[in-house]
Amino acid sequence: MKLLVVGAGEMGRWFGGLVAAHADESDVAFADADPEVASAAADAVGARAVPLSTDERFDAVCVAVPMSAAEAAIERHAPKAERALVDVTGQMADPVAAMREAAPDRERVSLHPLFAASNAPGNVAVVTDESGPVTDRILAALDAAGNRLVETTPDEHDEAMETVQAGTHAAVLAFAAAADEVPDGLTTPIFEDLTGVAQRVTGNSPSVYAEIQATFDGADRVAEAAARLADADDEEFAQLYREASEAKRVADETTASGGDADAATRDADETAENDDT
Repeated sequence: MKLLVVGAGEMGRWFGGLVAAHADESDVAFADADPEVASAAADAVGARAVPLSTDERFDAVCVAVPMSAAEAAIERHAPKAERALVDVTGQMADPVAAMREAAPDRERVSLHPLFAASNAPGNVAVVTDESGPVTDRILAALDAAGNRLVETTPDEHDEAMETVQAGTHAAVLAFAAAADEVPDGLTTPIFEDLTGVAQRVTGNSPSVYAEIQATFDGADRVAEAAARLADADDEEFAQLYREASEAKRVADETTASGGDADAATRDADETAENDDT
């Protein structure tokens, strides 16, 4: 299988390397706005680099660019895909629609790894818009690498990301921004746990998180809830506490019936730092 990965950032490199390692007779190429980045990615996984302007054709093209650049990249590079088009951009509704329009007669799959590449393997959200032998091989490679493939729909995925990404990041970053320095010995286990999560989130590129906030709603609800808690009297605070406890109970039941509680804590830098193309 000849595969072109457009965008040689963290997630593009992860995807290309996974296919190179787990798909038989694979020929993986990287293209990026920065040719040196493409060459480095190729060298890292035993692949090759090609220019963005290449007229070479491939069995599959994977678009691994920032969410804001996804639709334009899909339109530009879809003609290079003879059989299948894939994206790993992090959003699903718009890329799936763009792939359907740009490649109506080809296999189409949207993927969202819910983890940083350094934490792989993990859960991978999957929307199969048009299946076929090439995308089946790609999904088999993901499975062979130890990932859990979670079938979903574009709307279900994007709605979930309002909580799992936008809301979670907003809450953690707000805590980090508001927290004062605490003397040694005056911390609690909950404070230390939340500080550890904040360190994971703040140790990455701000552009990744800015893209998430610009793409998904969710931060506004966190801000509204925090304001309600700050202004509540004793009775209202108790009611808000009960609401939070009930929401946690429902979330735990959902997880026990097949959901994944790890997604909210493992996604600190789940969206790749890909170069715009």
